[in-house]
Amino acid sequence: MSAFSSIPNLSLAAARAAETKPGFLAALRAALLDVGFLYLSDTGLPAALVAAAAAQARAFFERLPAPEKARIEMKNQRSFLGWSRLNNETTAFKLDYREQLDLSTSHPIPGPEAPLYHNLLAPNQWPSEDHLPEFRPVFEEYMRRMSQISDFFTSLIAECLGLPADAFNRFFDADQQHKLKIVKYPESESGSDDPAERQGVGPHKDSMLTSYLLQASPQRGLQAQNADGDWIDVVPLEGTLVVAIGQGMEALTGGVCASTTHRVLSPKRGEGVRYSIPFFQGVSYDAKFEEMDVPDEVRKLRTESRGRRGGRKDDVEFTFVKGRWGHLGEATLVNRIKSHPDVGERWYPDLLADIRKQQAKDAEAK
Repeated sequence: MSAFSSIPNLSLAAARAAETKPGFLAALRAALLDVGFLYLSDTGLPAALVAAAAAQARAFFERLPAPEKARIEMKNQRSFLGWSRLNNETTAFKLDYREQLDLSTSHPIPGPEAPLYHNLLAPNQWPSEDHLPEFRPVFEEYMRRMSQISDFFTSLIAECLGLPADAFNRFFDADQQHKLKIVKYPESESGSDDPAERQGVGPHKDSMLTSYLLQASPQRGLQAQNADGDWIDVVPLEGTLVVAIGQGMEALTGGVCASTTHRVLSPKRGEGVRYSIPFFQGVSYDAKFEEMDVPDEVRKLRTESRGRRGGRKDDVEFTFVKGRWGHLGEATLVNRIKSHPDVGERWYPDLLADIRKQQAKDAEAK
């Protein structure tokens, strides 16, 4: 089998019926082993809720006054939740040409005795109801439903790997935090066809376990990289979510599930603004990410799959390197500081200084 050239499309409804579930699990396992990306259709999300989320996303960027955005700017809090200005996040050492709002399922501020990485657990910075009265209830409902979908989908991943449906449960908190971004990709300023000049978000792999992207406008831009290094378009398909397997899932399954490099190109001039709403399934920050007991026959499939996908060296940094971190939360906090150094400068200056020293050493070594 050659490197993938298209993205599989699976119907979640098939997983809910006894007669079609075995076929779904077989298709899911193939997608996990060979691609690491898939479309998920028939998700059960109400069409009205999807439409409302897309409308509220546009309203946030187009109607909210600049002072109101600044009031909820990310750097105001140590949680990395809030609004980020255009060109304010860094991926693959380059600025991303996007504006965004980071939200999560709400948590109280941790006490002074909590580990530093528990600062990631916090209440949201919401836009004022005076300006966007429907925004908060729409996205709280969207996150609630996506939490349910991600829990169910993770149980299906376990089953397709020959594990109990609840195999991943021990890596979740009782009140698990999940995250969501609302993203605006303006049209590219350069007008160039060169992908290097159209970085909406640079090449990366998602962390955690799984992520679910609602492409909230028809503009293309999302691309997944196959084993040959080719970039495959993941075009917007109405009624679907795009599922990406995260590095956490790859680490937990000993590499059986592929975490695939992807990027977003900014729309060209005249194509219009691209909007997207990714939901990121959370994992306990206190988890240590020991590997799971994946059956030997499935681990053998991993080796065969790697042979099919090719042996290309992946130059995207892998987050969960064994032995580097005591807990997932430590790795996650460092990654957030790398992506948002303005937050690091204000709230985590010592960690930011250590990160920059390590980056300088890595650059010298190259």
